[in-house]
Amino acid sequence: MFILSQKRNAEIRYLLQLGWPIMVAQLAQNAMGFIDTLMSARAGTQDLAAIALGSSLWLPLFLALAGVLMATTPLVAHLVGAGRERATRRVLHQGFWVAAVLSILGVVLLRNAGPLLDLLGLDATLQHKTQAYLDAISWGFPAFLFYQVVRSFSEGFGKTHPVMRIAVLGVLCNIPLNYVLIFGKLGFPALGGVGCGYATAAVMWIMLLTGLAYLIKSPQFRPLHLLLRWHRPAVKQQLQMLKLGVPIGFSLLIEASMFCVLALILAPHGETIIAANQITISYTGMIFMVPLSIAMALTIRVGQLAGRGDPEAARHAAGTGILITLVIATFSCALSLLLARNIALMYTSVEEIVIMAATLISIGAVFQFSDALQVSAAGALRGYKDTAIPLALVFVAYWLIGLPVGYVLGFTDWITEPLLAAGLWYGLLIGLSAGAVFLTTRLIRIARHEMVNARVGNTAGGLQSERS
Repeated sequence: MFILSQKRNAEIRYLLQLGWPIMVAQLAQNAMGFIDTLMSARAGTQDLAAIALGSSLWLPLFLALAGVLMATTPLVAHLVGAGRERATRRVLHQGFWVAAVLSILGVVLLRNAGPLLDLLGLDATLQHKTQAYLDAISWGFPAFLFYQVVRSFSEGFGKTHPVMRIAVLGVLCNIPLNYVLIFGKLGFPALGGVGCGYATAAVMWIMLLTGLAYLIKSPQFRPLHLLLRWHRPAVKQQLQMLKLGVPIGFSLLIEASMFCVLALILAPHGETIIAANQITISYTGMIFMVPLSIAMALTIRVGQLAGRGDPEAARHAAGTGILITLVIATFSCALSLLLARNIALMYTSVEEIVIMAATLISIGAVFQFSDALQVSAAGALRGYKDTAIPLALVFVAYWLIGLPVGYVLGFTDWITEPLLAAGLWYGLLIGLSAGAVFLTTRLIRIARHEMVNARVGNTAGGLQSERS
């Protein structure tokens, strides 16, 4: 029992060492959005609105395309686990080729958002500023996607600290660049919210160049000559990456778009409901960074152990990661329930909004268990290179269960009196719970399948050696 406990403790320490730098990196990335909002608000209400609208377009697009490139992590982790570090150079190069194509797609979509903005019926000036902001962001969009390949490659080796440092550097650069370009300092014109877009684009290039410098200079990667002897595009490997990555991208898009749909459904029901819903999304999104970081660490750990051919250790790591996220969810749930009103007061002092936000935060506190379970199971499944079936399961849980149930609870009297925003969040709780059950069941099945395959392989190998 002591040996098992010791093994579990060692795994917990390893996953936390992998996970906490990822958490800092994710929080730093979120902080850039917060800083953009805060500083652009001082430039004017219309500039703030342009950034809010532009962000609601480019961020989901980035999540979807970056999700495709996140396939680099399990591909690299499997090779590292198998002791084939030199083969990872080909994965990096093919990732860059895929990123180049996705960059062209992203830039074209961002620079031609006019038809979509027309549908929103915006004021002409606001529409012009929003498109100008998207044009500015598009200059850095390729760098951000290429950096995603660098980041995922580094994480595949278990190197998460450099990713954290680069993210913090991005935040530190973002503040002065925003100040100079938004308000027109050091001889630059005052560009308002559009300046925020150019500042973000510049930060994206800084992060990419820093990441490439790390790959060249790092003692870990220098012997691999990662940026020399460039591999040509290889259709077979790129298809393998897309097979893994496209479901990841769509999964991220499904989850992000679900919250966008919530906001759109509630938009006609008044500013109080809209504000309370936005506060809850903001708070729960920040809390979600913790289990998400453990999930990303699980992708690395499970991928390396599976690549090493040790399915028992991979299953143990997956179970330990889920345990960590559930313990974290217990604390965050308790704190959210106890401090729901205080949390709402951090955002606003309007009593009506505070009361409603506190109610929604309480509901959000309960679904942190489901959220922690589903995201950690999804992270472990990516480590096993299993992404297509989880995508289908997530779609069923969120769009065919969560949103319909939320709409019934929120806007019909079929079950109870219409609960409006609370009903939608109860539906979200049910959808996330369904996703947690689906993905955990899938993880158990995949882990068992890998162990059975390993036993069959060992048995066959033993019989072969006896015959010879």
